[in-house]
Amino acid sequence: MSHVQSLTQGPLESLEQWDDFVKDRYDPNRAEDGFRKFTPEAPPVVREFYRLNHAHQTRDFVLQKKRRYLARDHRPMGIWEALEYLNTLVDDSDPDTDLSQIEHCLQTAEAIRADGHPRWFVLAGLIHDLGKILCLYGEPQWAVVGDTFPVGCAWSDKIVYPELFAANPDSAVPAYRTRTGIYEEGCGLGKVDLSWGHDEYLYHVVKDYMPEEALYMIRYHSFYACHREGAYEYLMNDGDKRMFEWVRTFNPYDLYSKSSGRPDAKTLRPYYDDLIAEYFPAQVSW
Repeated sequence: MSHVQSLTQGPLESLEQWDDFVKDRYDPNRAEDGFRKFTPEAPPVVREFYRLNHAHQTRDFVLQKKRRYLARDHRPMGIWEALEYLNTLVDDSDPDTDLSQIEHCLQTAEAIRADGHPRWFVLAGLIHDLGKILCLYGEPQWAVVGDTFPVGCAWSDKIVYPELFAANPDSAVPAYRTRTGIYEEGCGLGKVDLSWGHDEYLYHVVKDYMPEEALYMIRYHSFYACHREGAYEYLMNDGDKRMFEWVRTFNPYDLYSKSSGRPDAKTLRPYYDDLIAEYFPAQVSW
């Protein structure tokens, strides 16, 4: 699919705004230390995205979305079909690229493959953003993409734009304002509700098919406050800490494989069709 889906529920009012934003934010010669710059100089649309995200991602909202989507009864699709469906979406939370989603997925997977990692690792790179099809179900972008964080306990100042949580209704719930909140020290991240987004959704879609290491990459790759900043380690158990080494190994491929060079999906598809068939049935429940 060659068109870009118009997403009226996001911070953008028109596709022209999106085009202007991409021109402002994308620099193909940017050094690695220039990525993920959520500073006052970041494009206003990025801050507006996180304003909406931080104001509306309450624990009740997260639980509501889990009830709605984790039954996975929206549609059956093959993995490559889902990639083509995703290709109608552009992510306004990301200040680093103007590539289509399928091109970013292929760039990530190809960088992983070039470094000789296991086939399941390559496949995790290919599919890691497929949960973003939630936008195409009609979900607003702030409920699909962006950094994730725990709900039901105090927000860390390591989360991007932490001051914007002042508008979140959970800030008035005493039980949610302590360090551990409704959770217990060392309880394990599997018992912690993170802000709703594409990571959690895709994890549930693919959890019966992929190795545990890949599932951690998929489920937590947007949890930057934890795997990049070291926040919330007190909620992790030993298994989480061990598996987060894989999340950290994956993270540079997600961030730094972005470039102006466009991968040739037609040429690459036979390899990835074989790889997908190794792990997935022809149809998956979404």
